[in-house]
Amino acid sequence: MTATMTVSVTEPKMTDHGAQWRREWADAQKLKGPGLKGGSAFYRNIEEELDLARQSGGGLPLHLPSHTIDFSTCDVLGLGRTGALREEFLNELEANPGFHITAGGSRLCDGTNKYHDNLEREIAELVGVESALVVHSGWTANQAIWSTVPRSGDVIVYDELMHATALAGMKVSLALEQKPFRHNDIDHFIEILEDIKEISPLVKAGKRCVVIGVESYYSMDGDICPLRELIDTAKEIFPQGNAQFIVDEAHSFGCMGPNGLGFVKEQGLEDEVAIRMITLGKALAASGACILSNNTIRSLLINQAKVMICSVAPAFPLSAAGRAGFTVMQSEKAQEAREYLHDLTLFYLDKLTSNPIYKKANAKGLLRMPVHEDGDWHEVPITHIVPIWCKPKHAYYLSFHLVRDGINGTPIVFPVVARGEDRVRIFLHAHNTHEEVETLIKSICSWAEEMLEIEASGDKNRLPSAARLAYDLMEEEKVKN
Repeated sequence: MTATMTVSVTEPKMTDHGAQWRREWADAQKLKGPGLKGGSAFYRNIEEELDLARQSGGGLPLHLPSHTIDFSTCDVLGLGRTGALREEFLNELEANPGFHITAGGSRLCDGTNKYHDNLEREIAELVGVESALVVHSGWTANQAIWSTVPRSGDVIVYDELMHATALAGMKVSLALEQKPFRHNDIDHFIEILEDIKEISPLVKAGKRCVVIGVESYYSMDGDICPLRELIDTAKEIFPQGNAQFIVDEAHSFGCMGPNGLGFVKEQGLEDEVAIRMITLGKALAASGACILSNNTIRSLLINQAKVMICSVAPAFPLSAAGRAGFTVMQSEKAQEAREYLHDLTLFYLDKLTSNPIYKKANAKGLLRMPVHEDGDWHEVPITHIVPIWCKPKHAYYLSFHLVRDGINGTPIVFPVVARGEDRVRIFLHAHNTHEEVETLIKSICSWAEEMLEIEASGDKNRLPSAARLAYDLMEEEKVKN
C-alpha cells in the first residue's frame, strides 16, 4: 500500500510598499492648533489653518519614494532614468573644466557669463526664435512673463485651467482687466473677445492689446489646446494684430514636434505666438526653464521683470544640465522614446478601457477619464498624461492602493482642482514597459472591484483595504493624543 503525501503550498505574500507612506501620512494629520492655545498667536494661527486640511486627511508630508514602478514623475522620455542625461551632463562639465558654480549676480549685475550667452543663442537658433532667455524654473518664467508683459490698459484672457504659476503672475500684472474662458471652449472664447471689443474702445481701436494665455498640454487633465482655432478666432475679431498669444509648453516641449521642439512648432504656428514658455525639468530631465520670444520681449523682461532683476542668474550646473538636455533631446534615442511613449499610451488606453471591471466601474461613476470618453484616441492627438478621475475622497483611496502595490499614483484634490474633480494623476513614460503598464491596470481594476463590492454592500462606512490601513493609523494617533 502506497502512502500519499499531501504538500501544502503557501501563496507568496504580496509586498506592502505603502507602509512607510501610510505612517508618514497619518502622522501628518495630527492636529497641532489645540496644543498651542496658550502660545504665540503667530504659530497658533498657522497651525489652525493647517488643521483645516488635516481634519480631512489633506495634510501632506514630504516623503522618500517607496515605489518600484514610476507613473508619476515628469521624466517622461526616461532621459534621467536611463542615465542619458547624466552622461551628457558629465561631458559638459568635462568640456568646461574652469567653471564657477555660482553666477555671482543677477543678469544685469555681472551675472551673465559667456556660457549663458552661448546657451541662449544655441537654443534660439535651434527653436527658430530671436531670443531664448534661460531662468531658474517654470515658476520664475511664468512670474516674469505675466507680471511684466501685459501693459496698463491691456486685457488678459486665459483658459480657466491655466497653471497656478501663471495666475500668480497675473495677480501682480499692470493689466487689471482679466477674463478667464471655459476650458478649451471656442464659443466662450469668442464671447469673451466680443465683449472686450464692445466695452474697451482702446482695444477695439488697436491701441491696447488682448494678451491670451493657454497651455499646450494641460497637466491636470491631459488634453490639448485647440490653439489654431483660438488664433484664427482672435485674428478675425482683432484684425489689427493686437491679440497676442502666450503658450505654456511645460509638458509638451521635448515630447512632440520635430526633434521634440514642441507643440507650437509641430503645429507650424511659431509666427502666430508671441511667447512660448518651456521647462527643462520635465521631458529634458534637467532643471530650469526658458522664455522663447523676440528681442522686444527679451528687453522688456531683462529690464522690468522683478523676479529676474532681483535674482542671482542661473548657476553653471543648472545651465549645463539644460544644455545637456537639449543635446540628448535631439538624439535618435530620444525620437525613439517619443514614438514608443505614444504607442505605449495607446496600449494603456486600449487595455484599461477594455477591462470588464473598468467598464463596470466607469458605468457606475467610480472611475472615469473625461478626455477619453469618446474612445477616439487612435484618431486624434493624445498626451502621456492620463489621470483617473474619482468620486470625492476616492483619489486618496486609489492612491493608497497603488502605493501599496509599488506604484506612485499622486492624488490631486481641491484646491489644486475644482471640488468634485478629484483624481489620481498618472504619467506614462518611455522607460515604462508593457508589463509595468499591465501591472498598473491590474492595480487600478483590483481597487475598482473592491469599491464595486463596497457599493453593492450598502455599507457607507466601509473603507477599501489599503485606505483602511491608513485611516486606522490616523485614528490611533488621535487616541494617543
